[in-house]
Amino acid sequence: MKIGDLNKRITLQAPTKVSDGMGGFSTVFSAVASSIAAAIWPVSASDTIQANATVMVVTHRIRIRYRSVLKTSWRVSWGGRYFTIVSIIDPSMDHKFLDLLVKEAT
Repeated sequence: MKIGDLNKRITLQAPTKVSDGMGGFSTVFSAVASSIAAAIWPVSASDTIQANATVMVVTHRIRIRYRSVLKTSWRVSWGGRYFTIVSIIDPSMDHKFLDLLVKEAT
């Protein structure tokens, strides 16, 4: 892979618990790192039935430069779309790139 293949810009977001003022908490996502160079490939799509409605689940593979702090509880934001991280893979085990297997519900 050439560095020029990382032609998309994504934002990594981490969940943060915020007080709702009534003694409880809600989870919001805040940007941890933005304008990260990435390559994005669609992998598959499937229809599922949830709450009597058809929901399209699209899975993608996102490649970024290696980051040791990345967690599967984080999500990826790209062009107004949000992707849940399902798995993090170091494809060549040399800490150069990471492949994120993600899913998007539309």
